[in-house]
Parts: sequence; C-alpha cells; structure tokens
Amino acid sequence: MTITTKKVTFQDLDLPTGKKARLHRLMYQHGPKNGTMLFLPYDQGLEHGPRDFFDNPDSGDPEYIVKLAQDGGYSGVVFQIGLAEKYMRAFAGKVPLVLKLNGKTEIPADRSPISPLLADVEDAVRLGADAVGYTMYVGSSMQDEDFVQFSSVRKDAERYGMPFIIWAYPRGEAVEAKGGKDSLWAVEYAARVAQEVGADVVKVNFPKTEWDKSKSPKPYDTIKIEPQDAVRRVIQAAGNTMVLISGGEKKGDEDVLDKVRLSMEAGAVGIIFGRNIWQRKYDEAMKVSKQIRDIMLKYGS
Repeated sequence: MTITTKKVTFQDLDLPTGKKARLHRLMYQHGPKNGTMLFLPYDQGLEHGPRDFFDNPDSGDPEYIVKLAQDGGYSGVVFQIGLAEKYMRAFAGKVPLVLKLNGKTEIPADRSPISPLLADVEDAVRLGADAVGYTMYVGSSMQDEDFVQFSSVRKDAERYGMPFIIWAYPRGEAVEAKGGKDSLWAVEYAARVAQEVGADVVKVNFPKTEWDKSKSPKPYDTIKIEPQDAVRRVIQAAGNTMVLISGGEKKGDEDVLDKVRLSMEAGAVGIIFGRNIWQRKYDEAMKVSKQIRDIMLKYGS
C-alpha cells in the first residue's frame, strides 16, 4: 500500500488576516524559518506531575525551558496560563508563545477523560501569544461536553484572529477496547475529527503499525502497512489542516531523528517534541535540536 499526500503549506491557507500574520511569525520568523514549525511543549508538569523532571532536574524550571526554545531555534514554546504569566515576560518578542487553554492531572482514572478550560483566547491575546492549544480527547465518553467546550474556543479564536492547534488524542475505554490510543485506526480517526471540527493545526502522536488489530473496526483489523504510509494516512485524514507530529516519551537519538524524517517526508508541517528534548541535559538538547532543524530545513515551502 502506497499513500500519496500533498503537504499543506502557508500559501494554501485560506485564513483571516490575524491568523495568517501570527502563523507567518511562527513559520517564517522563528524556528527553521522556512514554512515549517518546531515547537517545544511543556504542559507535562500539569499532565504528569514532577515525575517527568527526574531525568534532568533542570527541566523543572520553566525558565530553563524557554532558554532551550530560544537557544535551540524553536518556533515557540507551549505553556499553561500560570507559567506563561510568570516566565514569558523576559522573553516577549524573542520566543513565541502557544498558550495551552485546557489541561488536567493524571491522578484520576483515565476511563472517561475530559480536559477542562483553564484559560481563554483573550488571555492569549493579552500575553502576546501567536497561537492557542486545545486538547480534545477523541472517543472519550465525555466527548459531547468536550465538543461543546471546544466550540466556544473556536468562536473566540475566530473573533480574535488566533490560530488554534488541537491536541487530537484518542482516549477512553472505547478507544482501548478497539485497539488503543496509538493504533493507526485511532490516530487517523483523531486527525479526521480535528479537520471536521475546524482546527487550523492538529497535533497527533506517531501512529503504531502493529497493535491488537482483532479489536479494531474493519478494514483496520487486517491492514498491513509500513510506518511511512501510516503517517501519510494520518496526514491525508487531516486534509487541509496542517499536521504536527508529537514525540511522546523520550527515545534514543536515532529513533527521534528517524521519526522526524518520516514525518516530514510524509507531509507534516512540523514537529512538536517536549520530553525528547528537555529531559536531556542542555548540551545534548542543543545537539539534538540542531539535528532536527537540519532535517526540517530540507522540507520548507
């Protein structure tokens, strides 16, 4: 099976002036500066707690993260409202901000997840953000409430000319019963949902090509596919929505760089790697960041 996709570029976007201006800053004035985007997310302190900072204790300091984003040539950093208010002032205009609007802890059981709003688009405007982020748990039994909550965010984003990125995460008991959150079926479905609800950009995890397919809906129960084509299917499902591929848990250098190559070759507009960067010591993080940027420079528009 060979899948052909068309990469969505800045020139393809039919967006209001405010959104295009902010996206232009992210895509051409920061990061690789060639029409791609490289983000450093740091919402894990809320989502996972301090356990993620053990590998590199320096990463517990949000200022360390912003310096990594600045020195590593990232398109922007992703913060929750509290960190944005406390740590971004010194970097205003130097490091773009993506304000995460919702979030939750991992303490309650994840059988029926929903991510409540903690901030709004007006906060993002006040803080000088160039985009907002919203986590949508596709397939959760709380999905109805999630969609209603998101609709208010979408309307505000349109009114303020603010690009919004959907963290499209398949989650919940129904998802696990049909193959799991990182199965190709689940990730591809999540990318399609993001397009359907109106995302400007969608963040998805790298899809697995091997999972318990006996649980998945047809024809995913018998599909045989290579990783490159799996990513292409996900990007195809997102249509005219730009796709960012997530790194997930920290991996070895070659695994990280292979994921970047596969994603960019398949048509992703960019990469959003958090733990794979800031769980490393500063020098190692800078080395890997440069290697990622060097790959992305081959895929500009």
